[in-house]
Amino acid sequence: MPSDHVDVLIVGAGLSGVGAACHLRRDCPDKTYAVLEARDAVGGTWDLFRYPGVRSDSDMFTLGYSFRPWTDARSIADGASILEYVRETAREYGVQRHIRFSHRVTRAEWDSVAARWTVYAERTDTAEPTNTAETVVLTCSFLFACTGYYRYDEGYTPTLPGVDAYAGRLVHPQHWPDDLDHAGKRVVVIGSGATAVTLVPALARRAAHVTMLQRSPSYLIALAARDRLADALRRRLPAGVAYPVVRWKNVLLSTATFQLSRRAPGLVRRLLRRAATRLLPVGYDVDRHFSPRYDPWDQRLCVVPDGDLFTAVSEGRASVVTDTIDTFTADGLRLASGDEVRADIVVTATGLNLLALGGLTLRVDGVDVDLADTVAYKGMMLSGVPNFALTIGYTNASWTLKADLVAGYVCRLLRHLDRTGQHVVTPLPPPGDERVPLIDLRSSYVLRGVAALPRQGARTPWRLHQNYVRDVLLMRHGRLADEGVRFSRRARQGRSTDRAEV
Repeated sequence: MPSDHVDVLIVGAGLSGVGAACHLRRDCPDKTYAVLEARDAVGGTWDLFRYPGVRSDSDMFTLGYSFRPWTDARSIADGASILEYVRETAREYGVQRHIRFSHRVTRAEWDSVAARWTVYAERTDTAEPTNTAETVVLTCSFLFACTGYYRYDEGYTPTLPGVDAYAGRLVHPQHWPDDLDHAGKRVVVIGSGATAVTLVPALARRAAHVTMLQRSPSYLIALAARDRLADALRRRLPAGVAYPVVRWKNVLLSTATFQLSRRAPGLVRRLLRRAATRLLPVGYDVDRHFSPRYDPWDQRLCVVPDGDLFTAVSEGRASVVTDTIDTFTADGLRLASGDEVRADIVVTATGLNLLALGGLTLRVDGVDVDLADTVAYKGMMLSGVPNFALTIGYTNASWTLKADLVAGYVCRLLRHLDRTGQHVVTPLPPPGDERVPLIDLRSSYVLRGVAALPRQGARTPWRLHQNYVRDVLLMRHGRLADEGVRFSRRARQGRSTDRAEV
């Protein structure tokens, strides 16, 4: 029976949680740890999403772990390959035996006297017909939340006027039915984000026709599904040598694209429009269907591997309609323009619901923590919350780039505490009153839920810069002890033993 106390308790066995466990194994082999996973499988997002064509929206040389080279030929990979990569990594580093499945963490309480967290989880016995649940209590010295920030059990579906009249099949991509056969069917995909852009060309391979119905367009960029430099280097160099070269090439390219979008949005808008025009039929209304009203990177730029969406539209297997829904009908949808779109299947690729920490609530010395009142320290810890870290990936680059940095930083902190004979690290709130949202995208799913997330301050180390190169310097090589954090020993008899750190 595993111990009920561990040095580090990781919440979530997805891409971030497995990576965090591997970093602990590599950098802090003396630390005990456990991973609590609400579901019954490793993989997180990549095990949950099963819709046709599910794939990465970032290149795998940056979405893959820094310590384990991605060796598949494809740079933009399908979901099944990514899931197997995560699971293989977990097996290689022995993470599997540390995972407790079907444990949904509900709350965690910090006690400064003991300098430890008491964590409560609901363990569900999925073998029982009634899914019997019991409360499990564990303790840990450091709590590491690798839960992402969206709700797993429920995707976002807006109010759909007249939907009860619809006689066809209505599905959300987050919960794709195993029995859904779209071959030869007329399909409407509502949405214009990354999920819709992925679904449309995948469905169009077998469907009679697919319509992407969007209220407004998103920026799309066509990228090769294979990386030519990676192919060339891997023919000549070992994977361990070629991988970091390609990884850094892609980091710098994506950083340059983001910075150019911020500094010269008009130029990037024109370049993206020109690229779409080249890939679409002559005379196609690019401005209506592929030219958003917002600037590039106000919302995430959607990747189209090998231009597959543009190809499907050009070949007539798919079409894009920019309009709003007046009402559903028995046979499909009637639009505000008066046009009707017939559909056997309607897919609501309408986004996610944000859920901070997977629904986990925190208490510190008997006081509830309101996440919206906290400020993120280095984008990974919360002001006033001791011995706690969370992983939130980049919005302008791959999630794993930041996840690797956060896990590495946690290991640095743990080694520092041991080396200095201390037990507690507590981020401090920034000076001044300026607070801005932690996630700066203007996407609808962010705007709906960002008020419930932690905030960020005006400057480093409370500012999230969305810049990997800058964060490498800050988190791998920067000082652990700065104005934003306090180190201390375990409290004794209720008295603090804080001390200045060197």
